[in-house]
Amino acid sequence: MQDHWSQETGEDPARRRLMWFMLFGDDPQVVELARISRDRLSGLPGLDLVPPQWLHLTTLIAGFCDEIAPEQVEAMVGHARRLLAGTLPVRVTLGRVLYHPRAVMLDAGPATVLEPVLHAVQEATRTATLREGRLHTEPWSPHITLAYSNTEGPAAPVIAALGRELPRREVTVSSISLVAQAAEQLWTWHPVAQVRFGTELPVNSAQ
Repeated sequence: MQDHWSQETGEDPARRRLMWFMLFGDDPQVVELARISRDRLSGLPGLDLVPPQWLHLTTLIAGFCDEIAPEQVEAMVGHARRLLAGTLPVRVTLGRVLYHPRAVMLDAGPATVLEPVLHAVQEATRTATLREGRLHTEPWSPHITLAYSNTEGPAAPVIAALGRELPRREVTVSSISLVAQAAEQLWTWHPVAQVRFGTELPVNSAQ
């Protein structure tokens, strides 16, 4: 394992970023999976376990807050709402554990069902800010982080404690949020806007 919080060369931790997140802090099934992982990892040193209210899936890093004007933020959110107005809520499967030197994560898949949402916020970001935004990983691998590593050390004890699978769960994603990541080196953020899917889908009248 490696220290997730170590700064990269030239990185300024005080600069906040605007990011598109799918949020899961109020989803009881995701919170339950996080509780199971917390119980299994309890007592292991070197891990910062993500509290339930901060559970999220990073979709796109739009850019630094000081480089995107308020009117661009408003335009970006408005364009995302128009693009996602005809998108149905998405069902994803959780349960498979992913290991990275800096984090322990839940796979959220299949990625193909989430890609239309990614493409919508990419287009909204590009149109409003003239910036491409960037993915957290290339290629995009949608996941929910359960814990961050805060030190260097062997991964074997973590893998032995948590295993490769948690109980399989299917959850529904019905919105994406634009957030401003807090300046401190934590997983916290400040909400900016929420974009719900399917706001313009026709509603069948009662028969």
